[in-house]
Amino acid sequence: MKFSEMNYTRPDLAKMESSFNALLAKFEVAQNAEQQMKLLSEINELKNDFNTYVSIASVRNSIDTTDAFYEAEQDFFDANEPVIKNLHIKFYKALGSSKFKNELQKKFGNQLFNLADVSLKTFDPSIIEDLKEENRLGTQYTKLVASAEVEFNGEKLTLPALSAYMESTNREVRKKAYLANHGFFATHEKEFDEIYDKLVKVRTSIAHKLGYKNFVELAYYRMARTDYNAAMVKGFREEVLKYVVPVANKLRERQSKRIGIDKLKAYDLAHNFNSGNPKPQGTAEEIVASGQKMYSELSPETKEFFDFMVKNDLLDLENKKGKASGGYCTMFPKYKSPFIFANFNGTIGDVDVLTHEAGHAFQCFESRNFNVEEYYWPTMESCEIHSMSMEQLTYPWMNLFFGKDTEKYKFVHMSSNILFLPYGVAVDEFQHIVYENPDMTSEQRKKVWLDMEKKYRPWMDYDGVDYLERGGFWQRQGHIYRSPFYYVDYCLAQLCAFQFWSKGQKDFSSAWEDYLRLCKAGGSDSFLGLVKLANLQSPFDKKVIEPLFAELQSHLESIDDLNM
Repeated sequence: MKFSEMNYTRPDLAKMESSFNALLAKFEVAQNAEQQMKLLSEINELKNDFNTYVSIASVRNSIDTTDAFYEAEQDFFDANEPVIKNLHIKFYKALGSSKFKNELQKKFGNQLFNLADVSLKTFDPSIIEDLKEENRLGTQYTKLVASAEVEFNGEKLTLPALSAYMESTNREVRKKAYLANHGFFATHEKEFDEIYDKLVKVRTSIAHKLGYKNFVELAYYRMARTDYNAAMVKGFREEVLKYVVPVANKLRERQSKRIGIDKLKAYDLAHNFNSGNPKPQGTAEEIVASGQKMYSELSPETKEFFDFMVKNDLLDLENKKGKASGGYCTMFPKYKSPFIFANFNGTIGDVDVLTHEAGHAFQCFESRNFNVEEYYWPTMESCEIHSMSMEQLTYPWMNLFFGKDTEKYKFVHMSSNILFLPYGVAVDEFQHIVYENPDMTSEQRKKVWLDMEKKYRPWMDYDGVDYLERGGFWQRQGHIYRSPFYYVDYCLAQLCAFQFWSKGQKDFSSAWEDYLRLCKAGGSDSFLGLVKLANLQSPFDKKVIEPLFAELQSHLESIDDLNM
């Protein structure tokens, strides 16, 4: 079914709650495992119907944040998401205390019960109003960013449209665009401060009500991290500092030499070649057509998947006024359909989005037939393996998008992925410090961010821009507001993606088989379980990062970037 043909009506929450409770009552008194399995399937179908309406409303609200109808629907779901969470918690309690737990575990595996266990640690009816407020504040942040219309060269531009000018070969143009972009955030600095301050306070309140010292431990449970903890993540950050930051520093030195600037400023960082950054060829429609050719050649599975996406208009890619920023993939479970949302702006990011979000969507498509919703997607860090690895595994087809600039693209893409890691762990450590010290002022939080930049990104030079030199850069990172502690997931997944790249260099067929096996597994195992299933090494293994980044550095040093 095409996305435009998917009907939407606000679900009757009272009716849904009544039906859910009735099925749950039957589940609790079932006489055997087979009855419980059948009831579990019916509960899953009920959740699928409800979640489909949630996703349709959310996507249509993202596509046009000024649409009053879907804005009201999003507000409705924000307000009532905690009520649905309460139903899920009741189900997880019943699942965990089932007399037939052993039989259910044999049928569905341990991961469903692990997820149920951590979910029970994240909720109590006493926090429902706090959760509603947290949702409201997150939506307020999204609306504020989406409202941006920045004056530039006589035009009013959205932030995604403006970012294309930040890659200009003309230094004055990119500086002007950079200042205009961050000028929006500086103008609304107080609003961003207030939203985040309220978020920190409400999340801390939730943690205290649930019996936690602070929000950090609760956040790890919220992220369903069942097989690693904050201490392991700290060790990972230390490895990045030791082995990745030096490689990133050298890449910035090469960039400085390549574009002929003695000292890179922040507004120079998106400019990689004086001949111009690689840009995808053609319109959005032509890029999608090239994507369709790529996926038809990659494998029979990817051909079926992408043809399905195109046929059913399950991609909304073009940037337009009122559209929410960023890109994401979601799912309409009733229709077993993924959906890709993005903001094309004529930069290499357009192709990165197409491969990244398509990685998410392909995994979802491959695991759409699981009979419990918890397995449609894995936990977040595992999800990002699919997306970031798809970016690496599609390198052989980049000529379809970049033509003569293909090698230039590959160099920039790999370099950017390496340069991302220090930023990603900086965001993670920043959040640990903020939530361990929830009474900090806005100014103190900004000082913490500056400390993170000096530690992980010593090349940053904001050239006297007051807002940025006071530590405001992090306010543009929506994950910090809406998805606390999510960001390190990209870093862990990038280590896995680089392993797929390394494997693909030696035996692409074998690497693809491992990737496909990972996608088909969906969310049926934990992060480290899925890593093992894909024949990858754990990012927490201290024997992984040093040799992997030595290989990456050697590969990049073999490329003559000065003559591209």
